[in-house]
Amino acid sequence: MTGRIFIAIALLFGIAGSTFLANRSSAELKKVGPVADPTPARSNSRKLTTQRELVFLDTWDGTKIAKTDAEWKKELSPMEFYVLRQQGTERAYTGDLTDNKKQGTYYCAACGLALFSSKHKYDSETGWPSFYQPLNKANVGETEDKSIPEEVRTEVHCNRCGGHLGHVFDDGPEPTGLRYCINSAALRFRESK
Repeated sequence: MTGRIFIAIALLFGIAGSTFLANRSSAELKKVGPVADPTPARSNSRKLTTQRELVFLDTWDGTKIAKTDAEWKKELSPMEFYVLRQQGTERAYTGDLTDNKKQGTYYCAACGLALFSSKHKYDSETGWPSFYQPLNKANVGETEDKSIPEEVRTEVHCNRCGGHLGHVFDDGPEPTGLRYCINSAALRFRESK
């Protein structure tokens, strides 16, 4: 009899806990927008980045890359495709580059265009890699994002391939006062030599 009572209590707590977590997830979605599945990004249960070789571009001649979703799906991992092509957001504190302290350059994970420098990276304590300015303003585009009701945000994307990177907010440090909040899945990092 005691075993049955224990199981019933455990089930009740499990249901209540699931409801609490579901409600919390809804509140989080309102703050950050569409979020990837709850599997931690560092888990070995899914492929996070592709192993394909990128041609890294430090300077850009303005030529745009246009590919179909089917072509991008062949080149990108599921998480990269979700973020870069479907304007998704990885969960906070799950990206491989959030805590990266190495010196180097951050490139677009889809097309290899240089986007951000470690010199402009800082810890915003938000759970995503944050920069107070792009490496070259011409490489990063901005679009009005109304995907969350009652809130207008500024989406940032790679100007070469159109890949979604994240958002820019006006709560960053000096000298710009900006916070480019970027998904790790949208970036490839190359360490300076």
